[in-house]
Amino acid sequence: MLDAARRALPFDAERLNEIIAAHAGKPGALLPILHDVQAEFGMVDDAAVPAIAAALNLSRADVHGVLTFYHDFRRLPAGRTVVKLCSAEACQAAGGRALQAATEELLGVPMKGTTGDGAATLEPVYCLGLCSVAPAAMVDGRIHGRLTADRLTAIIEEAMR
Repeated sequence: MLDAARRALPFDAERLNEIIAAHAGKPGALLPILHDVQAEFGMVDDAAVPAIAAALNLSRADVHGVLTFYHDFRRLPAGRTVVKLCSAEACQAAGGRALQAATEELLGVPMKGTTGDGAATLEPVYCLGLCSVAPAAMVDGRIHGRLTADRLTAIIEEAMR
């Protein structure tokens, strides 16, 4: 697990309250609050859950359930470089599993892992819409298709510079 020193920003209760206040009273406020908290802090800290729940008159379990249901919400900080490998069927059929294995070896972490130095996070994504050019990945928000292990390694190494 990552320690508190690795957080993108320290948790700030005052800023959290500002984010909550911006959405208070609006229908369906939970998702916009969670998105804004993650955008601000790089993750949704467990310490934010009780405050969000109280402000929206929800249980902590309700907030936790939404937080854990949607895979894009982070409860731990991501690495400086984020590599998302497509795990959908088309990419798997085009060599995605071998690409995943090579990437896990390159970074030294399993899928859903972050390197100990915080340099990179490896995550699955379940379709990038690039089925015709599979296997595909997204590195720091940029999508790439027709990947080989060597090509993805070069892309990751360039992103980490």
